[in-house]
Amino acid sequence: MTFPKLLFFLTLPLYVVDQVTKFWTIRTFPPPWVEPDAHIKVVENFFYLGRVHNQGVAFGFGNGTAWAPVVFLIVPLIALTLIRLFWKKGAFDHPLSKIAVALLLCGIFGNLTDRLVQGFLLEDFKDVGLWERFSQGYVVDFISIKLPLYDKIVPSSHGWWPSFNVADSCICVSAVMLFIGGIREEKRIKQQEKAAADAKIG
Repeated sequence: MTFPKLLFFLTLPLYVVDQVTKFWTIRTFPPPWVEPDAHIKVVENFFYLGRVHNQGVAFGFGNGTAWAPVVFLIVPLIALTLIRLFWKKGAFDHPLSKIAVALLLCGIFGNLTDRLVQGFLLEDFKDVGLWERFSQGYVVDFISIKLPLYDKIVPSSHGWWPSFNVADSCICVSAVMLFIGGIREEKRIKQQEKAAADAKIG
C-alpha cells in the first residue's frame, strides 16, 4: 500500500477515533478539579474510563508546569520536521516502517490538536486572556488500566498504568514497529551487500 493510501485508510480514521473519544470524554466527565474521581468502571479493578488533563508528555512529565504548554507544542512540530527529513533520506523504506510512520502521524496530530484546542474550550477560563487560555492547553487522557506487578515498580501507582488515549497507543505501537522495521531493513541491506560480495568473488 502506498503511503498516501496509508494516510487515508489508517492515519485519518484513527485520528477521527482519537478526537471523537476525547470529545466524548470531556462531555461525559467534569474537569478533574471539579470531580477528581469521576470515572466509569468498564472492568472492576482493571479497566476504567475517566478524564485526565495532561499538559506534559508520557507519564505526566512536566504536567502542571508553566513551560509545558509551550515546550510540548514545539516538540511535535520538531518531530514532524524530522519525519519529513528522514523520509526524504529513505529511512522508512520497509513496509513496517511506513505503517509505523502513518501511526506516528496520527499520534502526533491527535495530541497536537488537543494542545491547540482544548484549553480554549474550558468554561472555567472563558473570560481570561488569549495567552492564559492557550496556556491551559492539555492532552485528554481517559484510559486507565491496572497492570500486574506494576505497583512493585512504581509503588505510588497502586498498579495503575498512567492514563493514556488512542493517539498515545498509536505512538507506542509505532515505536515498536519502527524498531522491528529498522532491524529488518538492516538485515536486508546486509544480505544485499553479502550477495553483491559473493557475486564479485564468483
